[in-house]
Amino acid sequence: MKQEAAFFENHEPILIYIAKKLRDAQRLEGVLAEAGVDYGVEADEYRGGVVFMSTRIGAFFYVLPEAVTAAREAMERAGFKPYLEPVGER
Repeated sequence: MKQEAAFFENHEPILIYIAKKLRDAQRLEGVLAEAGVDYGVEADEYRGGVVFMSTRIGAFFYVLPEAVTAAREAMERAGFKPYLEPVGER
């Protein structure tokens, strides 16, 4: 279920996916809702491109730490590749 920012207060949400296209964001919302996973989503900037790097806007999906495994499993079943934080980033 999609949650508001207040749901994540006093918690450290985990980034699970950056949707670069609206249809991917909408489909992922359906996948997470169907799996019963509480999630938050917000628009934010990311850097993209190979030859011509640029700043773009994407939909960043977050879950609470205890929901990471269920969210990633649901995403993988639906063909999404979950975001995995690079080692040493935290």
